[in-house]
Amino acid sequence: MVATNLRQSGSELGAKTTYQLFLEKEGLPAVQGFHIENINEVELHPWARVGGHGVYLNLEGAEGVNDCYICEIAPGQSLTPQKHMFEALVYVVSGRGATTIWQDGGRRQTFEWGEGALFSPPLNARYQHFNGQGDKPVRLLAMTNAPTVLNLYHNVDFVFNCDYRFTDRYAGEDDFFSGQARIPGEGFHDTNFIRDVRSYELPERKDRGAGGKMIMIEMSNNVMSAHISQFPVGTYKKAHRHGAGAHVIILKGEGFSMVWREGDDIKRYNWRAGSLLVPPERWFHQHFNVGGEPARYLALKPFSSRKFPGLRKQWGTSESVKLGGDQIEYDDEDPYIRQMFEAELAKRGVASQMGSVYKAAS
Repeated sequence: MVATNLRQSGSELGAKTTYQLFLEKEGLPAVQGFHIENINEVELHPWARVGGHGVYLNLEGAEGVNDCYICEIAPGQSLTPQKHMFEALVYVVSGRGATTIWQDGGRRQTFEWGEGALFSPPLNARYQHFNGQGDKPVRLLAMTNAPTVLNLYHNVDFVFNCDYRFTDRYAGEDDFFSGQARIPGEGFHDTNFIRDVRSYELPERKDRGAGGKMIMIEMSNNVMSAHISQFPVGTYKKAHRHGAGAHVIILKGEGFSMVWREGDDIKRYNWRAGSLLVPPERWFHQHFNVGGEPARYLALKPFSSRKFPGLRKQWGTSESVKLGGDQIEYDDEDPYIRQMFEAELAKRGVASQMGSVYKAAS
């Protein structure tokens, strides 16, 4: 697979964007589509710039706003140090190791991580990833806003070689990667390191349906953010829509998602731990848990910071479409949805809990 026909501004005129030209020089394939079945099994290729193996994921729902890549560090090895003027949220898919962070002229800080960790190298600070295992590779997934930044400045050298130090974001604080969380509001954590998103404690979030739990995450003073969501066995979430670029990584559970643009046919994508889905802008999507354990996912999102607002359209993801919002309430959905879901549960011998969910929501 190669990176061609990416849906970005200018491509319809025949001109290639700066990001597209950058990808060509990277020499890596770019996987496309709506869905990755398992990020653990995506084929990787030699990546000269970072000194490991990798692949870009330019899924349809990113719409040229952001991108994603997977990279691998060989046993006992490290990647090449790098810095750049775009933000990155890094999720540890497998393995354990460490990352060293430093500003030019400043001291180095190193923190260790393992499978399930989430962190973000501060903007334009230098960093280097190390594999702490001598017998197994490490696999990392990063979501970045590189397409927007590269296309904005249309100068690759500036993006990778700017000398400016953003000390308002990171000034070498001793506890920066300690994992301590500030709580700026209910349901929000401001932290720079999460040891394991698969077991991170979540508060209830009833307005999104299914008796679920969710926490919003802000990291490294980014304009990007994340959230972790979980919903119980035998339930499904309310359909909703929002902007482009939310990379949804399934952490636990088994189920499927339905994705559709209003008025178009519905697409269905099955998922399990390791699956990745990116719904396009203004496409409704709805997540269904048909497995025997609570389903949990991590969503990495561009330009969605609450701390630094002003870069995103406001979406009514917790407000009914009947009131001008972007969520379809259970009472307003097609009755087929619940019938189909309960038929899927019956095939697996799992009991539906949607009766109690409806009752709690009423």
